[in-house]
Amino acid sequence: MKRVLLTGAGGFMGSRILAQLGGCLDLVPVPRGLMETADEEAVVRLVRQVHPDAILHTAALSDTGYCEAHPEASYRANVAVPVWLARAAAATGAKLVAFSSDQVYAGVDREGPLPENLPLSPANVYGRHKLEAEQRVLDAAPDAVLLRATWLYDLPGYGLPVRGNLPLNLLRAALRGEPAVFSPRDFRGVTYARQAVENLLPALDLSGGVYNFGSENDRDMMATAGAFCRVMGIAPALQPGDRVRNLAMDTAKARRDGLRFDSTVAGIARCWQDYGLDTNG
Repeated sequence: MKRVLLTGAGGFMGSRILAQLGGCLDLVPVPRGLMETADEEAVVRLVRQVHPDAILHTAALSDTGYCEAHPEASYRANVAVPVWLARAAAATGAKLVAFSSDQVYAGVDREGPLPENLPLSPANVYGRHKLEAEQRVLDAAPDAVLLRATWLYDLPGYGLPVRGNLPLNLLRAALRGEPAVFSPRDFRGVTYARQAVENLLPALDLSGGVYNFGSENDRDMMATAGAFCRVMGIAPALQPGDRVRNLAMDTAKARRDGLRFDSTVAGIARCWQDYGLDTNG
């Protein structure tokens, strides 16, 4: 059984990794709060003490608005810490698997699914920091794996933390009788978090590099929201917005190496069924 050091164990993804993969991996959570205060020396010391086969780095500062307003905090969390972990991994022979983001594609002026090898110049602070982290992590640890994750979601349950996500936003709008705004010119994948966790097992064996990670989506966000509503049996008022964006990723590289995701719309149907709910779509 692989010994895996897990950062962000109390967060949205980390808590689900503990719950789902505890029987498959010897998971060692990083002490709560340590990554927020530690310097590089403390990070290296921790990795040497645990001596893991791999490091799963899920901790991040992922609120794009907060990162825009607090770039120094974003840089520490989203660039410095993963680089420290990469150096520690290289020094101890551990395999680093770290979450990146589809936000690295923000500002791309191109239609259709986006491959990993595009030249990028992200339009927001969070995306720029995630892209810099990818490059610097691979410089420090060429066998590291960077997973460009889509927008992730789950429903409340299992005693695990949740955060704002697409199905919860739609449910809230339906319950409050409020409109939900989505743009027919906004494209991105949306992924069931529990399926993302399942795919971390094969991800631990990927060759070093950057991988698009999550569900593909051939619909715009207005159509995606409508499809989610049909599956969930709700009918909030959906209003068209004016956002123009393409974060939709081509996941062929990950598929070739054994990672398998449902499509975005099939994923919400699976999620709904996992929670014992009726599927209407």
